[in-house]
Amino acid sequence: MQDVTDLPFWKLMTLFGGADLYFTEYFRVYADSLLDPHILKSITNNPTGQPAIAQMIGNHIPSLVRSARELQKHPVAGIDLNLGCPVPVVYRKNAGGGLLRDVAQIDSILGALRDAIYTKFTVKTRIGFDDPAVFEDLLAVYASHSIDLLTVHGRTVEEKYRSTVHYDYIARAVEVMPCPVLANGNVVSAQKAQFVLQQTSARGLMIGRGAIRNPWLFQQIRQQQRGEPIFIPRGRDVLTYVYALYEMRANPEVREISHIQQMKKYLNYIGLGVEPSGRFLHEIRRVNTKADFFRLCHEFLDHSEPMPMEPFDIPLKSTDFMCGAHG
Repeated sequence: MQDVTDLPFWKLMTLFGGADLYFTEYFRVYADSLLDPHILKSITNNPTGQPAIAQMIGNHIPSLVRSARELQKHPVAGIDLNLGCPVPVVYRKNAGGGLLRDVAQIDSILGALRDAIYTKFTVKTRIGFDDPAVFEDLLAVYASHSIDLLTVHGRTVEEKYRSTVHYDYIARAVEVMPCPVLANGNVVSAQKAQFVLQQTSARGLMIGRGAIRNPWLFQQIRQQQRGEPIFIPRGRDVLTYVYALYEMRANPEVREISHIQQMKKYLNYIGLGVEPSGRFLHEIRRVNTKADFFRLCHEFLDHSEPMPMEPFDIPLKSTDFMCGAHG
């Protein structure tokens, strides 16, 4: 997730159990682009002990090929093409999920990249731009280029994160693709992870927002699969996590208010599991100082009560990017 699940966040996740495989933030690729050094450090300084796949986003074929070749000079486990990003500023440039409107262009891009990539080649997709009727055509193109892994987010681009996830489309991808398929979308708890794997028969799960809210999620899923008791964090556990996030972002050269704004990116997700009324989210979005930030966090999290396994269904404005289904 761009500007959120970066190298410092990866390092923090390892303290809570961590994932089996990591995807970088996406490298923006265009005619005169260079590899983002900040993102490249996630590969060259990978602190997780687990493989990392470099993610690219763009539509200019020569530049994508050039970037893929440059990335393969570094210790990457694979190269991923993002065909799923639903952010308007991205898809309006016909990148990310915007490419799902042009199956022929995707075919050309994948063909060129398959010739250039000698390591694993993976694709992240949604089920269509505004209509999943195109999904069968997309799957045929993905299969024809012998990609090594397909991750499917079970919504269209226009659905963003607002709708329920159409797990039946992920199951269809599992049925027809010759490569492993990862299921993505609303994996918010160990119980939900088990449900998604049962519904889709996917080889594994890609988790983003759910792990920001609950960094113990990877550990909990493993515990669920082994039949062990699942760790349930309490309020003070989450408060300790928030302090760790704050220290992770600490930089004496960054103004306090800018640091607080960065923290709000994480609290937008964490807040969905704090209390059901939406008051915490409403108030944390309006603080501008470290003192007020932690005063509010202590008010809501300095307790020993167990935290919910699933996020609360907090009503949000229609303009909130993560409105509707929060997982």
